[in-house]
Amino acid sequence: MTSVSAGLSVDALLDAARAKAGMSEFGDEWFTEPLRVLVASLNAEAALSPLGLELSRRRLTALLVDRLRLRALQGEYPEIRDAEVSVAAVICGLPRTGSTLLHRLLAASPKLTSTLSWETSFPIPFPGEGPDAPVRKHRAREQARLFLELSPDFADLHTVVWDGPEEDVILVDRSFASMSFDSFYWVPGYGDWLRTADQTPAYRELREWLQVLRWQDRARAGRRWVLKSPHHLTAVGTVLDTFDGCKIVMTHRSPASAVPSYASMVRTMSAQYSESVDPVRIGRYWRDRFEATLRDFATVRAARRDRFVDVRYAEMLADPAAQARRVLDEVGLAADAPDDAAFAAYLGENRKESHGAHSYAAPDFGLSVEQLERDFAFYTEVYL
Repeated sequence: MTSVSAGLSVDALLDAARAKAGMSEFGDEWFTEPLRVLVASLNAEAALSPLGLELSRRRLTALLVDRLRLRALQGEYPEIRDAEVSVAAVICGLPRTGSTLLHRLLAASPKLTSTLSWETSFPIPFPGEGPDAPVRKHRAREQARLFLELSPDFADLHTVVWDGPEEDVILVDRSFASMSFDSFYWVPGYGDWLRTADQTPAYRELREWLQVLRWQDRARAGRRWVLKSPHHLTAVGTVLDTFDGCKIVMTHRSPASAVPSYASMVRTMSAQYSESVDPVRIGRYWRDRFEATLRDFATVRAARRDRFVDVRYAEMLADPAAQARRVLDEVGLAADAPDDAAFAAYLGENRKESHGAHSYAAPDFGLSVEQLERDFAFYTEVYL
Protein backbone atom coordinates (compact mmCIF):
# COMPACT_ATOMS: atom_id res chain seq x y z
CA MET A 1 0.00 0.00 0.00
CA THR A 2 1.44 3.35 -1.03
CA SER A 3 0.10 6.62 0.32
CA VAL A 4 1.27 10.18 0.79
CA SER A 5 0.59 12.08 3.99
CA ALA A 6 1.23 15.52 2.57
CA GLY A 7 1.88 17.21 -0.69
CA LEU A 8 -0.87 19.74 -1.33
CA SER A 9 -0.24 23.41 -0.65
CA VAL A 10 -2.88 26.12 -0.92
CA ASP A 11 -0.36 28.72 -2.04
CA ALA A 12 1.07 26.38 -4.67
CA LEU A 13 -2.43 25.62 -5.95
CA LEU A 14 -3.26 29.32 -6.22
CA ASP A 15 0.00 30.01 -8.04
CA ALA A 16 -0.55 27.09 -10.41
CA ALA A 17 -4.05 28.31 -11.24
CA ARG A 18 -2.83 31.84 -11.95
CA ALA A 19 -0.10 30.49 -14.21
CA LYS A 20 -2.43 28.15 -16.09
CA ALA A 21 -5.13 30.77 -16.61
CA GLY A 22 -2.81 33.68 -17.27
CA MET A 23 -5.00 35.65 -14.86
CA SER A 24 -4.66 36.83 -11.29
CA GLU A 25 -8.02 38.25 -10.16
CA PHE A 26 -9.98 35.85 -7.95
CA GLY A 27 -12.36 38.52 -6.67
CA ASP A 28 -13.51 38.06 -3.08
CA GLU A 29 -11.09 35.55 -1.60
CA TRP A 30 -13.52 34.22 1.04
CA PHE A 31 -13.09 30.81 -0.64
CA THR A 32 -9.55 30.45 0.67
CA GLU A 33 -10.91 29.49 4.11
CA PRO A 34 -12.79 26.38 2.91
CA LEU A 35 -9.91 25.59 0.56
CA ARG A 36 -7.40 25.69 3.42
CA VAL A 37 -9.64 23.49 5.60
CA LEU A 38 -10.02 21.02 2.74
CA VAL A 39 -6.30 20.90 1.91
CA ALA A 40 -5.37 20.43 5.57
CA SER A 41 -7.82 17.55 5.83
CA LEU A 42 -6.59 15.97 2.59
CA ASN A 43 -3.02 16.11 3.80
CA ALA A 44 -3.74 14.83 7.31
CA GLU A 45 -6.58 12.35 6.82
CA ALA A 46 -7.18 11.24 3.23
CA ALA A 47 -4.24 8.81 2.84
CA LEU A 48 -3.95 9.81 -0.80
CA SER A 49 -2.17 7.44 -3.12
CA PRO A 50 0.40 8.95 -5.52
CA LEU A 51 -2.26 8.84 -8.26
CA GLY A 52 -4.85 10.27 -5.88
CA LEU A 53 -2.54 13.12 -4.98
CA GLU A 54 -1.92 13.98 -8.62
CA LEU A 55 -5.61 13.73 -9.53
CA SER A 56 -6.50 15.94 -6.57
CA ARG A 57 -3.87 18.54 -7.44
CA ARG A 58 -5.19 18.72 -11.01
CA ARG A 59 -8.82 18.89 -9.88
CA LEU A 60 -8.29 21.63 -7.31
CA THR A 61 -6.18 23.64 -9.74
CA ALA A 62 -8.88 23.34 -12.42
CA LEU A 63 -11.53 24.56 -9.98
CA LEU A 64 -9.39 27.58 -9.14
CA VAL A 65 -8.80 28.29 -12.83
CA ASP A 66 -12.57 28.36 -13.32
CA ARG A 67 -12.87 30.93 -10.54
CA LEU A 68 -10.38 33.15 -12.34
CA ARG A 69 -12.14 32.69 -15.67
CA LEU A 70 -15.52 33.46 -14.10
CA ARG A 71 -14.32 36.84 -12.84
CA ALA A 72 -12.74 37.62 -16.21
CA LEU A 73 -15.93 36.69 -18.07
CA GLN A 74 -18.08 38.82 -15.76
CA GLY A 75 -15.70 41.70 -16.30
CA GLU A 76 -15.85 41.37 -20.07
CA TYR A 77 -19.63 40.88 -20.17
CA PRO A 78 -21.12 42.74 -17.19
CA GLU A 79 -24.63 41.96 -18.43
CA ILE A 80 -24.13 38.41 -17.13
CA ARG A 81 -24.80 39.69 -13.63
CA ASP A 82 -28.24 40.85 -14.81
CA ALA A 83 -29.27 37.45 -16.18
CA GLU A 84 -32.47 36.26 -14.54
CA VAL A 85 -32.26 33.19 -12.31
CA SER A 86 -35.63 31.86 -11.21
CA VAL A 87 -35.50 28.57 -9.31
CA ALA A 88 -38.74 26.62 -9.07
CA ALA A 89 -37.60 23.52 -7.19
CA VAL A 90 -34.57 22.28 -5.29
CA ILE A 91 -34.52 18.49 -4.85
CA CYS A 92 -32.56 17.56 -1.75
CA GLY A 93 -33.43 14.28 -0.12
CA LEU A 94 -30.84 11.86 1.18
CA PRO A 95 -28.80 10.18 -1.55
CA ARG A 96 -30.26 7.03 -3.11
CA THR A 97 -33.88 8.12 -2.54
CA GLY A 98 -35.13 8.43 -6.13
CA SER A 99 -33.98 12.03 -6.43
CA THR A 100 -32.03 11.44 -9.65
CA LEU A 101 -35.03 9.97 -11.45
CA LEU A 102 -37.25 12.83 -10.27
CA HIS A 103 -34.64 15.41 -11.27
CA ARG A 104 -34.21 14.05 -14.78
CA LEU A 105 -37.96 13.75 -15.26
CA LEU A 106 -38.59 17.34 -14.20
CA ALA A 107 -35.67 18.56 -16.31
CA ALA A 108 -37.48 17.09 -19.34
CA SER A 109 -40.41 19.47 -18.83
CA PRO A 110 -40.56 22.32 -21.37
CA LYS A 111 -41.21 24.64 -18.42
CA LEU A 112 -37.97 23.84 -16.61
CA THR A 113 -34.24 23.70 -17.16
CA SER A 114 -31.37 22.12 -15.25
CA THR A 115 -27.60 22.02 -15.26
CA LEU A 116 -26.22 19.53 -17.77
CA SER A 117 -23.30 17.28 -16.98
CA TRP A 118 -20.92 18.84 -19.50
CA GLU A 119 -21.84 22.33 -18.27
CA THR A 120 -21.05 21.51 -14.67
CA SER A 121 -17.63 20.25 -15.75
CA PHE A 122 -16.87 23.11 -18.16
CA PRO A 123 -19.21 26.05 -17.46
CA ILE A 124 -17.17 28.75 -19.22
CA PRO A 125 -16.51 28.90 -22.99
CA PHE A 126 -12.96 28.33 -24.12
CA PRO A 127 -11.38 31.16 -26.16
CA GLY A 128 -12.83 31.24 -29.66
CA GLU A 129 -15.39 28.54 -28.91
CA GLY A 130 -18.80 28.95 -30.54
CA PRO A 131 -22.19 28.58 -28.86
CA ASP A 132 -22.37 24.86 -29.69
CA ALA A 133 -19.46 24.31 -27.26
CA PRO A 134 -17.76 21.52 -29.26
CA VAL A 135 -14.51 21.64 -27.29
CA ARG A 136 -16.17 21.48 -23.90
CA LYS A 137 -18.53 18.70 -24.97
CA HIS A 138 -15.64 16.65 -26.32
CA ARG A 139 -13.69 17.10 -23.10
CA ALA A 140 -16.75 16.18 -21.04
CA ARG A 141 -17.19 12.94 -22.98
CA GLU A 142 -13.54 12.07 -22.44
CA GLN A 143 -13.74 12.99 -18.76
CA ALA A 144 -16.77 10.73 -18.28
CA ARG A 145 -14.98 7.88 -20.05
CA LEU A 146 -11.89 8.26 -17.87
CA PHE A 147 -13.96 8.45 -14.70
CA LEU A 148 -15.68 5.17 -15.51
CA GLU A 149 -12.33 3.57 -16.31
CA LEU A 150 -11.11 4.52 -12.84
CA SER A 151 -14.41 3.50 -11.18
CA PRO A 152 -15.97 0.84 -13.42
CA ASP A 153 -18.58 -0.07 -10.80
CA PHE A 154 -19.88 3.49 -10.56
CA ALA A 155 -22.26 3.09 -13.51
CA ASP A 156 -24.16 0.48 -11.47
CA LEU A 157 -24.71 3.14 -8.82
CA HIS A 158 -25.45 6.23 -10.89
CA THR A 159 -26.08 6.43 -14.62
CA VAL A 160 -23.55 8.82 -16.14
CA VAL A 161 -24.91 10.78 -19.12
CA TRP A 162 -22.38 13.36 -20.23
CA ASP A 163 -24.98 15.56 -21.93
CA GLY A 164 -27.87 14.87 -19.53
CA PRO A 165 -29.04 16.62 -16.35
CA GLU A 166 -26.55 16.47 -13.51
CA GLU A 167 -26.23 17.75 -9.98
CA ASP A 168 -25.44 21.45 -9.68
CA VAL A 169 -23.30 20.73 -6.61
CA ILE A 170 -20.48 20.23 -9.10
CA LEU A 171 -20.67 23.98 -9.69
CA VAL A 172 -20.61 24.54 -5.92
CA ASP A 173 -17.34 22.55 -5.81
CA ARG A 174 -15.67 25.70 -7.15
CA SER A 175 -16.43 27.38 -3.83
CA PHE A 176 -14.76 24.49 -1.94
CA ALA A 177 -17.78 24.23 0.38
CA SER A 178 -19.34 21.05 -0.94
CA MET A 179 -20.37 17.58 0.13
CA SER A 180 -18.54 16.30 -2.94
CA PHE A 181 -15.25 16.39 -1.10
CA ASP A 182 -16.11 14.20 1.88
CA SER A 183 -17.83 11.85 -0.55
CA PHE A 184 -14.72 11.37 -2.69
CA TYR A 185 -12.19 11.48 0.15
CA TRP A 186 -11.87 10.43 3.77
CA VAL A 187 -11.80 13.96 5.21
CA PRO A 188 -13.94 13.94 8.38
CA GLY A 189 -12.27 17.10 9.68
CA TYR A 190 -13.41 18.96 6.60
CA GLY A 191 -16.90 17.41 6.90
CA ASP A 192 -17.21 18.60 10.50
CA TRP A 193 -16.20 22.10 9.44
CA LEU A 194 -18.71 22.11 6.58
CA ARG A 195 -21.60 21.16 8.85
CA THR A 196 -21.19 24.36 10.86
CA ALA A 197 -20.01 26.72 8.10
CA ASP A 198 -22.07 29.59 6.74
CA GLN A 199 -22.63 28.54 3.12
CA THR A 200 -24.19 31.84 2.03
CA PRO A 201 -21.19 32.87 -0.11
CA ALA A 202 -21.17 29.48 -1.86
CA TYR A 203 -24.85 29.77 -2.77
CA ARG A 204 -24.37 33.35 -3.89
CA GLU A 205 -21.77 31.99 -6.29
CA LEU A 206 -24.05 29.16 -7.39
CA ARG A 207 -26.48 31.85 -8.52
CA GLU A 208 -23.64 33.47 -10.47
CA TRP A 209 -22.81 30.18 -12.19
CA LEU A 210 -26.46 29.76 -13.17
CA GLN A 211 -26.38 33.29 -14.60
CA VAL A 212 -23.38 32.30 -16.73
CA LEU A 213 -25.23 29.25 -18.08
CA ARG A 214 -28.42 31.24 -18.72
CA TRP A 215 -26.43 33.95 -20.54
CA GLN A 216 -24.88 31.36 -22.86
CA ASP A 217 -28.15 29.63 -23.75
CA ARG A 218 -31.01 31.83 -24.87
CA ALA A 219 -33.26 28.77 -25.12
CA ARG A 220 -33.46 28.90 -21.32
CA ALA A 221 -35.32 32.21 -21.43
CA GLY A 222 -38.62 31.93 -19.60
CA ARG A 223 -37.79 28.56 -18.10
CA ARG A 224 -37.27 28.09 -14.39
CA TRP A 225 -34.50 26.03 -12.85
CA VAL A 226 -34.81 22.71 -11.10
CA LEU A 227 -31.75 22.07 -8.94
CA LYS A 228 -30.78 18.83 -7.27
CA SER A 229 -28.21 17.55 -4.81
CA PRO A 230 -28.16 15.91 -1.38
CA HIS A 231 -25.69 18.65 -0.51
CA HIS A 232 -28.51 21.19 -0.42
CA LEU A 233 -29.88 19.34 2.59
CA THR A 234 -26.89 20.68 4.57
CA ALA A 235 -27.96 24.29 3.94
CA VAL A 236 -31.74 24.28 3.52
CA GLY A 237 -32.26 27.67 5.13
CA THR A 238 -29.56 29.23 2.96
CA VAL A 239 -31.10 27.68 -0.17
CA LEU A 240 -34.50 29.16 0.66
CA ASP A 241 -32.98 32.58 1.35
CA THR A 242 -30.87 32.57 -1.82
CA PHE A 243 -33.56 31.43 -4.25
CA ASP A 244 -36.65 33.36 -3.28
CA GLY A 245 -39.87 31.58 -4.18
CA CYS A 246 -38.34 28.14 -4.70
CA LYS A 247 -39.66 25.04 -3.00
CA ILE A 248 -37.62 22.29 -1.43
CA VAL A 249 -38.62 18.91 -2.87
CA MET A 250 -37.71 16.30 -0.30
CA THR A 251 -37.44 12.71 -1.49
CA HIS A 252 -37.98 10.18 1.29
CA ARG A 253 -36.73 6.63 1.69
CA SER A 254 -35.88 4.63 4.77
CA PRO A 255 -32.35 5.57 5.87
CA ALA A 256 -31.89 1.89 6.72
CA SER A 257 -31.62 1.46 2.93
CA ALA A 258 -30.33 4.88 1.89
CA VAL A 259 -27.35 5.09 4.26
CA PRO A 260 -25.63 1.79 3.35
CA SER A 261 -26.44 2.41 -0.31
CA TYR A 262 -24.65 5.75 -0.21
CA ALA A 263 -21.78 4.28 1.81
CA SER A 264 -21.34 1.78 -1.01
CA MET A 265 -21.15 4.64 -3.52
CA VAL A 266 -18.62 6.52 -1.39
CA ARG A 267 -16.45 3.41 -1.09
CA THR A 268 -16.39 3.12 -4.89
CA MET A 269 -15.59 6.79 -5.48
CA SER A 270 -12.93 7.15 -2.80
CA ALA A 271 -11.01 4.12 -4.08
CA GLN A 272 -9.87 6.33 -6.99
CA TYR A 273 -7.85 8.45 -4.59
CA SER A 274 -6.71 6.16 -1.80
CA GLU A 275 -5.64 2.57 -1.41
CA SER A 276 -6.74 2.71 2.23
CA VAL A 277 -10.54 2.66 2.13
CA ASP A 278 -12.30 1.50 5.29
CA PRO A 279 -15.96 0.68 4.59
CA VAL A 280 -16.86 0.46 8.28
CA ARG A 281 -15.46 3.92 8.92
CA ILE A 282 -17.32 5.24 5.88
CA GLY A 283 -20.63 3.70 6.93
CA ARG A 284 -20.52 5.07 10.45
CA TYR A 285 -19.44 8.51 9.28
CA TRP A 286 -22.38 8.87 6.89
CA ARG A 287 -24.83 7.43 9.42
CA ASP A 288 -23.82 10.13 11.90
CA ARG A 289 -23.64 12.82 9.24
CA PHE A 290 -27.11 12.12 7.84
CA GLU A 291 -28.69 11.81 11.27
CA ALA A 292 -27.38 15.25 12.25
CA THR A 293 -28.39 16.71 8.89
CA LEU A 294 -31.95 15.42 9.12
CA ARG A 295 -32.33 16.76 12.65
CA ASP A 296 -31.15 20.20 11.49
CA PHE A 297 -33.49 19.97 8.51
CA ALA A 298 -36.48 19.37 10.78
CA THR A 299 -35.78 22.61 12.63
CA VAL A 300 -35.71 24.68 9.42
CA ARG A 301 -38.79 22.97 8.03
CA ALA A 302 -40.83 23.63 11.16
CA ALA A 303 -40.43 27.37 10.61
CA ARG A 304 -41.12 27.39 6.83
CA ARG A 305 -43.54 24.56 6.15
CA ASP A 306 -45.08 26.19 3.06
CA ARG A 307 -41.79 25.88 1.16
CA PHE A 308 -41.62 22.05 1.17
CA VAL A 309 -42.94 19.26 -1.05
CA ASP A 310 -42.62 15.58 -0.10
CA VAL A 311 -42.08 12.67 -2.50
CA ARG A 312 -41.83 9.14 -1.13
CA TYR A 313 -39.52 6.61 -2.75
CA ALA A 314 -42.18 3.91 -3.10
CA GLU A 315 -44.56 6.32 -4.82
CA MET A 316 -41.77 7.53 -7.07
CA LEU A 317 -41.01 4.01 -8.23
CA ALA A 318 -44.68 3.11 -8.66
CA ASP A 319 -45.59 6.06 -10.91
CA PRO A 320 -42.73 8.48 -11.53
CA ALA A 321 -44.62 10.59 -14.08
CA ALA A 322 -47.47 11.16 -11.63
CA GLN A 323 -45.03 12.36 -8.99
CA ALA A 324 -43.35 14.71 -11.48
CA ARG A 325 -46.77 16.13 -12.41
CA ARG A 326 -47.59 16.64 -8.75
CA VAL A 327 -44.32 18.49 -8.11
CA LEU A 328 -44.96 20.77 -11.10
CA ASP A 329 -48.39 21.60 -9.71
CA GLU A 330 -46.92 22.25 -6.25
CA VAL A 331 -44.43 24.79 -7.61
CA GLY A 332 -47.14 26.63 -9.53
CA LEU A 333 -46.41 25.24 -12.99
CA ALA A 334 -49.52 23.27 -13.85
CA ALA A 335 -48.59 20.13 -15.75
CA ASP A 336 -50.04 19.82 -19.25
CA ALA A 337 -49.90 17.62 -22.36
CA PRO A 338 -46.36 18.71 -23.43
CA ASP A 339 -45.11 17.81 -19.96
CA ASP A 340 -46.78 14.40 -20.14
CA ALA A 341 -45.18 13.76 -23.52
CA ALA A 342 -41.76 14.80 -22.22
CA PHE A 343 -42.07 12.57 -19.17
CA ALA A 344 -43.13 9.59 -21.30
CA ALA A 345 -40.24 10.15 -23.69
CA TYR A 346 -37.71 10.32 -20.87
CA LEU A 347 -39.05 7.20 -19.17
CA GLY A 348 -38.91 5.36 -22.48
CA GLU A 349 -35.26 6.30 -22.95
CA ASN A 350 -34.46 5.53 -19.32
CA ARG A 351 -35.74 1.98 -19.71
CA LYS A 352 -33.32 1.46 -22.61
CA GLU A 353 -30.29 2.54 -20.57
CA SER A 354 -28.13 -0.05 -18.87
CA HIS A 355 -28.80 -0.20 -15.15
CA GLY A 356 -26.51 -2.65 -13.37
CA ALA A 357 -27.37 -4.37 -10.13
CA HIS A 358 -26.25 -2.44 -7.06
CA SER A 359 -25.49 -4.90 -4.28
CA TYR A 360 -24.81 -3.71 -0.75
CA ALA A 361 -25.57 -4.75 2.82
CA ALA A 362 -25.55 -2.72 6.02
CA PRO A 363 -23.10 -5.08 7.84
CA ASP A 364 -20.52 -4.44 5.11
CA PHE A 365 -20.27 -0.91 6.54
CA GLY A 366 -20.37 -1.70 10.25
CA LEU A 367 -24.10 -1.00 10.39
CA SER A 368 -27.22 -2.97 11.12
CA VAL A 369 -30.68 -2.40 9.71
CA GLU A 370 -32.18 -2.63 13.20
CA GLN A 371 -29.88 0.03 14.64
CA LEU A 372 -30.42 2.32 11.65
CA GLU A 373 -34.16 2.01 12.10
CA ARG A 374 -33.78 3.04 15.74
CA ASP A 375 -31.36 5.88 14.95
CA PHE A 376 -33.64 7.38 12.31
CA ALA A 377 -37.02 6.66 13.89
CA PHE A 378 -37.44 10.40 14.54
CA TYR A 379 -37.45 10.85 10.76
CA THR A 380 -39.28 7.77 9.47
CA GLU A 381 -42.15 8.15 11.91
CA VAL A 382 -42.93 11.55 10.41
CA TYR A 383 -42.27 11.06 6.68
CA LEU A 384 -42.63 7.34 5.89
